Amino acid sequence: MSSERLNRIIATDCGSTTTKAILIEYIEGEGYRQTIRGEAPTTVEAPLNDVTRGVVNAVQELEELARLKYKNENITFLFDGPNGEKEILIPRNGDKGVDAYVSTSSAGGGLQMMVTGVVANMTGESAERAALGAGAIVMDVVASNDKRLNHEKIERIRELRPDMILMAGGVDGGTIKHVVEMAELVSAADPKPRLGSSYKLPIIYAGNKTATDAIKETLADKVELILCDNIRPTLENENLGPARDKIHDLFMEHVMQQAPGYHKLMEWTRGPLNGKLQNIPIMPTPAAVGNIMKTIAQEEQIEVLGVDIGGATTDVFSVFTDEYIFNRTVSANLGMSYSISNVLASATLPNILRWVPFDINESDLRNMIKNKMIRPTTIPALLEELVLEQAIAKEALRLAFIQHKEFAVSLKGMQQTRDISQAFEQTTSGGTIVNMMTLDLLVGSGGVLSHAPRRHQTVMMLIDAFLPEGITRLAVDSIFMMPHLGVLAEINPTAATEVFNKDCMIMLGSCVAPVGKIKPDAVALSAEIHLPDGTVFKEDIRFGEMRLLPCGLGQKAKAILKPGKGLDLGAGKNETREVELPGGVVGIVLDTRGRRPFVLPSDNSRIPLLKKWMKELKAYPEHILS
Repeated sequence: MSSERLNRIIATDCGSTTTKAILIEYIEGEGYRQTIRGEAPTTVEAPLNDVTRGVVNAVQELEELARLKYKNENITFLFDGPNGEKEILIPRNGDKGVDAYVSTSSAGGGLQMMVTGVVANMTGESAERAALGAGAIVMDVVASNDKRLNHEKIERIRELRPDMILMAGGVDGGTIKHVVEMAELVSAADPKPRLGSSYKLPIIYAGNKTATDAIKETLADKVELILCDNIRPTLENENLGPARDKIHDLFMEHVMQQAPGYHKLMEWTRGPLNGKLQNIPIMPTPAAVGNIMKTIAQEEQIEVLGVDIGGATTDVFSVFTDEYIFNRTVSANLGMSYSISNVLASATLPNILRWVPFDINESDLRNMIKNKMIRPTTIPALLEELVLEQAIAKEALRLAFIQHKEFAVSLKGMQQTRDISQAFEQTTSGGTIVNMMTLDLLVGSGGVLSHAPRRHQTVMMLIDAFLPEGITRLAVDSIFMMPHLGVLAEINPTAATEVFNKDCMIMLGSCVAPVGKIKPDAVALSAEIHLPDGTVFKEDIRFGEMRLLPCGLGQKAKAILKPGKGLDLGAGKNETREVELPGGVVGIVLDTRGRRPFVLPSDNSRIPLLKKWMKELKAYPEHILS
C-alpha cells in the first residue's frame, strides 16, 4: 500500500455543531486537490448520541456531489456494515471506496486539561505549552508559587473536572519536595473526569524523575497515573514532544472512548502508515491545525503565524526559528459573538473607536456589542455595522497576539544552573521568539476574516492587528480546511501541503513595511516595482502613507526597495532589498505608517487619515469614506 499513490482521501472535522467533510483527489497534471465539500449537523448529543451518524450524513453528501460532478452513478464511499449501518469503505476498489479516511474532533467541547507545575513561569508554562500544543484547552495552571492557599487549590482542582491533568515540576535530579506537595494536593482533591464515571482520571506525570516513586505512592490508587519523560529535564532544556504524544494517546484511549459513537469512528479512520493499512488516530482539531502549520513551515522552510478567530475564542499558532518551534495560545475571552463584550472590556472603547472612520455615539456601539453577544449568529445589516465589527475584530486579534507573544518565549530562568528549589528566587523572563521581521507567511482564519465581503477588508484587518514588518505574505483560509490537512499530514505530508497551497489558502498578496523611527515628513520608502502588466511603479513614499499595487494570484513583481534613513526592511538599517513580491487576490501593499512605534493620532486628524488609508486599500465603498 505504501508504494501506491493515494488517489482518493476523505477527511472530516467533527465540530461541536457541524461535521465538515472534504474529498481530496489526485488529478493528473495538477497533483492533489480538494474537489468536493460536504457537511452535516454533528450527532454526538441526544437524541442520536452517535458521532458516526453525522459523519455518514456528511460523507453521503460528498458521495452524491461526486456522482453529479463526474456523472458516474457507480461512485460509492460507503457500504452496509455487519450491523446494517453505513460505514466508510476502505480500501478502494475502482469507483468504490477510498484509499484513506482521517478525522479530527472538537465535539463535546474538545480536550479540556489542567496543568500543574512548581514554578508558574517556568515548569508551569512549559506544561501549559505542551498541553496547548497537543490541542487542549487549558482550564487552569496550578503551581506551588501561584499565591493561592492550599485549600483554594484543592477546591479548584476538584471543581474543574478536566479530561486529564498534566503534572510537571522540577529538573531531573533536583529536590522533590515541591513536586510531591503538588501531588498531595491533587490526591486530596480526588478529581473526577468530565466525561464518564466508570474510569479513573488520567494524570500524566512529566516532572523530576527522582520523584517518580513518591508520585506513584501518592496518586496511583486514586487516578490513572501515566509516567512520561520530564518536560523540563534541565533549566536550559524543554522536552515537550513525549508529553504531547502521551496527551494524544490518552485523548484517544480515555476521552474519546467516553463520547458517544467515537469507538466506532476510531475503527473507521484508516490509511497507509509505515507500509501497511492501519488505524490513523483521531486528532483534536487545534492540534491538527498546529500540525499543518508546522508541516508547511518545515516543507517550505519558512516561519508561519496563523490565527483562528471564532465566536468565543481566538487561537494563535506560530512556528518560528530554525528549529521550527511550534506554539499555540487560546484567548478564551476574546471572540466575535459570545465573548465580544470581553473584547470591549479588555481593549477599552477608545482603542476600538480609533479604527472607526466616522463619529458614533458610544451607547450605540455598546448596544451593538451587547446585541451581538445575545444574538451570536447575526451578521451586520448595515455597512456602518460591518465597519464597527471589523474594528472590534482588529482589537480582538491584537490582544490575542499580545498574549501569544508573551507566551511564545525562550526558556525562562537560564542565567545559571540551579536546582528547582532555588528557582523561586529567579524572576528573569525569557524574550519572545515571535519575530515579525523574519515572518514569511501570515494566515487568517475564522468567520470575520474568511467571510469578509471584500478580501481587501481581510488584508486591512490582518495588517492593522498584527503590524507585519519587512516583507510578509498574507493569506486567508478559504473554508477552514486546516484541521483536515493537519491530520492528513500524518500519513501524506505531500498531499496535505499541495492542497494547503492550492485550495486551502487564498493568497491575498504581500505587505511591505519599513521599521524604525522617522520624522513625519521624511521619505520612508523608495520603491521601484516592475509589475506583471509591464508597468513600473516608482515613488518616494513619505511616512504615514499606504499604497495598493495590482499583482494577481500566481503573479510576482520585481522590486527594488530602499528604506528611509534609519529604517529597516529586513536586511539592516538603510539597506536596499531587491526581491520578488508575490501577488494575490488583493495585491501588494506598501505600508509606511510606521512600526516600533505604530501610532494612530488621537486628535481630529485620525478620521481623515483612516478614510485615506481605507480608500487606498479599497476596503469599503466610496460613499462611506467620502
